[in-house]
This record gives sequence, structure tokens and C-alpha cells, in this order.
Amino acid sequence: MAKIGGAAERYATALFELAKDAKAIDAVEADLNGLLAALTENAELGEALSSPLYEGEGKAAALAAIADKAGFNDLTKNTLGVMARNGRAGLAGDLARGFAALAAAERGVSEAHVTSAAKLTQKEIDALKASLKRALGRDIEIRTDVDPAVLGGLIVQVGSRMFDSSLRTKLDGLRTAMKEA
Repeated sequence: MAKIGGAAERYATALFELAKDAKAIDAVEADLNGLLAALTENAELGEALSSPLYEGEGKAAALAAIADKAGFNDLTKNTLGVMARNGRAGLAGDLARGFAALAAAERGVSEAHVTSAAKLTQKEIDALKASLKRALGRDIEIRTDVDPAVLGGLIVQVGSRMFDSSLRTKLDGLRTAMKEA
């Protein structure tokens, strides 16, 4: 499972089991991928969902409006509403990542989380996917994050294995080596 904890993991597992029973895993996963993209593109949305300044009912109404406009599956809408009313709306991104990991495992595919300084092109993602498949011997789904602090290179995590070729890590190592000299 993706690196999520506690409540988000429980919501993801519960939603996955409901979606599996309803044969709606693909639909719910598509909904959550859309929500995750919206949260990534719109930082204010994520901040509003996490903010204690807004009540759960207001967050539930906002998520319901987004879900209705996007045409989300009822399971997705209901889960987001329950999360919001229970004060867990800020975990929507973690819910999406956890659900995606469960869906990938169900399909027999491993998931890689890739962090880069700039958005990767589809060609770069495809090349990385092929390299990881050769190295690990199994199909890989890639989830990307952009973090300018990486400076360059990539941080790739597949399960408990991490491959860090980021410029930031290399500079930190050099800084440590220079302090010790």
C-alpha cells in the first residue's frame, strides 16, 4: 500500500472492498485519480479541505458539488461525504493514493511513486516504466509528484525499495562529507 496511515488507510480499504463487491473498482479509481489531479493542480482546494476553519458539513457539500459536476460514482461520493462529516476531508489525497495501491495490487501490478523537480513527459514516464519492469520483473504503474526541492534527478519508491538519484540528496551527501573532512 502507498505510504498512508491510519484513517486514510481504513477508508481506502473500506471503499476498495465496497467497490470490489459492486464491480466498480475502475470507476472509483478513475474518480479518485481525478480528485487527486484536482488537489495537485489546486493547492487552495487541499488547504480548504484540511483547514479547521471550515466545518465538516461545508466540506462535505463542497466535495459533493465536485463529485456531482465530475459525475463520480455513488460509492466515491458517499465515502468523500462521510470522510468530510467525520473531519477527515483533508485525507482525500491519501484516500486516492491508498485506493490506487489496492487496485494495482488487485491487478497484480506494482506501483511506483516518482518524485521529480519538474513534470515528467509521457515519453519519460514510459521509459521509466520500461526500465522498472526490466529491473523488477513485473508490471509497474507510475504515480508522479513534482517537488522543486528535488532540484534534479528522480526519487523512485516501489514498495519498501527507494531509488534516490536526486540532486538534492547528492548535494546533501557532499555537504556532509565536506563537514567531516
